[in-house]
Amino acid sequence: MLAAAAGAQGASVAVLFIELGAIVVGLALLARLAHRAGFSPIPLYLIAGLAFGDGGLLPLAVSESFVGVGAEIGVLLLLFMLGLEYTGDELRDSLRTGWPAGLADIVLNATPGLLAGILLGWTPVEIVLLGGVTYISSSGIIAKLLEDLDRIGNRETPAVLSILVMEDLAMAVYLPGVAVLLAATGLTSALLSLAIAVLTVAVVLSAALRYGEPVSRAISSPSDEAVLLGTFGLVLLVAGLAQALQVSAAIGAFLVGIALSGQLAERARTLLTPLRDLFAAVFFVFFGFQVDPGGIPPVAAVAVALGTVSAATKLATGWWAARRIGMASRGRWRAGAALVARGEFSIVIAGLGVGLDAQLRPLTAAYVLFLAVLGPVLARIVEPVHDLFGARLAPAGRRRRR
Repeated sequence: MLAAAAGAQGASVAVLFIELGAIVVGLALLARLAHRAGFSPIPLYLIAGLAFGDGGLLPLAVSESFVGVGAEIGVLLLLFMLGLEYTGDELRDSLRTGWPAGLADIVLNATPGLLAGILLGWTPVEIVLLGGVTYISSSGIIAKLLEDLDRIGNRETPAVLSILVMEDLAMAVYLPGVAVLLAATGLTSALLSLAIAVLTVAVVLSAALRYGEPVSRAISSPSDEAVLLGTFGLVLLVAGLAQALQVSAAIGAFLVGIALSGQLAERARTLLTPLRDLFAAVFFVFFGFQVDPGGIPPVAAVAVALGTVSAATKLATGWWAARRIGMASRGRWRAGAALVARGEFSIVIAGLGVGLDAQLRPLTAAYVLFLAVLGPVLARIVEPVHDLFGARLAPAGRRRRR
């Protein structure tokens, strides 16, 4: 009997390995296809999740808890690697000089989601979640896009990065606030929990800025293995503590990224990038698993309309932010187009809505699919389109280079 049980367990493990292996190999093929086509693989990962999840063409019986943990790690690594892109000084400068653009970003881009939620007749919590979905750009897609288009050194890029920093910091308040709303524990308890969450974020952010160098020295080692394990362990530890204090685990990971500096940050980026890519892909597929493909066609028109409006508001945001730093027309449009893509954070926000309106997840999936494709396309064509039409329309005396 024991032998039969062991044999059944072995067969089940074998099936799990085969299915996970097939998923990862499939993701590799999709990543290769996206690379050749010159756009982000995120839409393809989402489509794969839709195809192989419940209600899809070929549902897989992989362990949901196992894949779910991998997806959570993917979110943490996405935000940690994003935090590595910013030094403490850059963060201070962004907070000091970028707040007007950051405020305009909130007003212009959360509003379409809030209005859409009201028109759909959703509850206040669902409306707030949809506002967050339309507000936040995809830092991962945008960073890759700027690199692929060789625009990292462009004069408008600091305006784009400043907005991304402000958005990430806004999430440090937004996500704990949403968690409090979802808990629905009463006004006094909710306000107390939100105050604790915001205070925790402020304390951790201050510690990250002040003690980043000592932490970096403590983790640094001649051994790549020690650096990999120490950094990854610290990300998980701080993320877990942040979650326990009702602050988003993703924000905890982001702050760890900000805290690390110097050569350690460069080594951590090199060592953890492959892990980030693997688990981030799992995250997007897992989200697709949880969305019934049959729920997308009824919300597709709403998703496209909402995506079109919020693409225009992001264009306006980037245009105005670049104008504030003295960019000419071409640079303003490049900045606006760079901000259009939505991705990982929008899906994280929608993932919080378990048990809420059944349309939230399929609407977000369709919305992200649309803008994850439209964003990179706009970023590539906005400059030649501007040169073709914008320069002709501008008066001769006002035409400026770049």
